[in-house]
Amino acid sequence: MTFENFVALYAADMKGRIKENTWGTKEHILYKKLVPYFGERKMCDIHSKEIMAWQNEMLNYRDKNGKAYSPTYLKTLHGQLSAILNHAVRFYGLKSNAAATAGCMGSEKHKEMLFWTKEEYKKFSFEMMDKPVSFYAFEMLYWCGIREGELLALTPADFDLDKGLLSITKSYQRLKGRDVITDPKTPKSVRVIQMPQFLTDEIRDYLKSLYKVQPDQRIFEVTKSYLHHEMDRGAKEAGVKRIRIHDLRHSHVSLLIEMGFSALAIADRVGHESVDITYKYAHLFPSKQQEMAQKLDMERKEG
Repeated sequence: MTFENFVALYAADMKGRIKENTWGTKEHILYKKLVPYFGERKMCDIHSKEIMAWQNEMLNYRDKNGKAYSPTYLKTLHGQLSAILNHAVRFYGLKSNAAATAGCMGSEKHKEMLFWTKEEYKKFSFEMMDKPVSFYAFEMLYWCGIREGELLALTPADFDLDKGLLSITKSYQRLKGRDVITDPKTPKSVRVIQMPQFLTDEIRDYLKSLYKVQPDQRIFEVTKSYLHHEMDRGAKEAGVKRIRIHDLRHSHVSLLIEMGFSALAIADRVGHESVDITYKYAHLFPSKQQEMAQKLDMERKEG
């Protein structure tokens, strides 16, 4: 079987198992970066030397402005090729994954984790008050630590304002000109968040201001680009550093750490799949060494 024919088989196996937006990314890589190179080759004839030749082509690629692929993108390309060959090994009898033998290319570069302090957010928030939809959207992002897609999927039915509860059960994507509601990022992302009283009151006022809003109607009918534009505007007018929308989630986590909450409690609130993700913020957790030593000293004396 040729690589191109196997890609069609792979697509039939996998397309219905993953989110539409994720498949869109995979599909682009399959048909734009892999099939043009490996398409006519037989699966059993793709060895590590062919993989390395393809890697060299990707490493040497330059666009019209002379820009190369980023290390992160190169790693993604190799990962998708390896995933296809691994699928063939696991389910269709291919003897080995040549991409694994050839070794990876590129590297994963973690973006700098920025965040606003509470004082910085309050300056920004003040500048948002001239546009209610922007003000309330950023209030939800900062004080609940929800993701951008989770925010844009919210409906009145997601709130229990009597108890101050917010249920996160879905995420919003704009795909090929269509509004698409999907499951949240991971199973742990499905969660119930207790909102502070002031935020509960703010959302109650906001929902009352919406004209005949239906229980299943999105309450923030704006685009991600709108939020990014507002982030630019507010940061500039407030005189605070520009951070990404997702960094408001980091800001929420850093605030909870400063308030003394444990990594486990924070992970539960923000929907981290593992507490290990929360520990990526380890540099923000205050050192407890002195407090530990003092309490051990007291224990010894009391003993």
